[in-house]
Amino acid sequence: MTDPAQLLPELALARPGLDRLGWQRDVPGLLDQALADPETRVVEVRGDLLETSADLSTLVRRGVGEVAAGPAGGELLIHLGRQSDGPRLVGVVRPAAEDPGPGWHGLRAIGLTLEDTDVAVATALVGMAHWHRAHGWCARCGRPTSVVKAGWVRRCAEGHESFPATSPAVIVAVTDEDDRLLLARNASWAPGRRSVLAGFVEPGESLEAAVAREVDEEVGLTVRDVTYAGNQPWPFPASLMVGFRARADAGGFTFRDGEIVEARWFTREELREQVRAGAVLSGGSPLSIAYHLIESWLGEPLAGLRP
Repeated sequence: MTDPAQLLPELALARPGLDRLGWQRDVPGLLDQALADPETRVVEVRGDLLETSADLSTLVRRGVGEVAAGPAGGELLIHLGRQSDGPRLVGVVRPAAEDPGPGWHGLRAIGLTLEDTDVAVATALVGMAHWHRAHGWCARCGRPTSVVKAGWVRRCAEGHESFPATSPAVIVAVTDEDDRLLLARNASWAPGRRSVLAGFVEPGESLEAAVAREVDEEVGLTVRDVTYAGNQPWPFPASLMVGFRARADAGGFTFRDGEIVEARWFTREELREQVRAGAVLSGGSPLSIAYHLIESWLGEPLAGLRP
């Protein structure tokens, strides 16, 4: 069992706040009922962008009468639920606009600034928008799908239903017997950019087994003492990132699958020097689990070291 003291602090995109009311999605005409309620509020996403207040702390909500929305205009409606005991929330998914105007931002830019009660709405809406864009056709028969169950299911003419899917991925801070941290560079990254290791969980695989396999495939090391650290949704486009810590014996690296081209063990002082010199850590934003895993190992804020 993981020691609670070893868990990461609350992660930005994992904050609670949305009552999804999932049990109501089978209610006939649920969206029509919500749109007929003058108390209902509407949140829009245009491509990947959300509209916020000037200080980026809240999402813009409009009354139903202020938003012209419907399938005929190419929009897609989703019954998001509600926050606490507040009004119902309906999401409107629109195509990306060439110039959406001021006040529209991507979730990566506002995930840290949004209030707890809004970040859950933003994360759900962005994730659902990605899913709908990728599932216009049935994976079983190839026919077009239509939206049912208040925006949470797509169904083809044959009656096959597709549900939103989330792909679990593990991300792990590996240390050696001297408590040095392993950072590596992906083949697609510029020289000097590094991060902890990560990868998707495969069918039939536990999270811990995925950690061991990914580390072995990417750098040729065998890990032990795999412990859970935290998790959060990562709708870019449809992941759940699950963080771990693990130990490995120091030694030569073997880049088995070609995904990693460089790896190195860092002491805390070596990493401090790198960050002070302007080194780029992938996932270097406090929005990511990678950032918190590195910062937790370092024992001090990364932001205070940056030039």
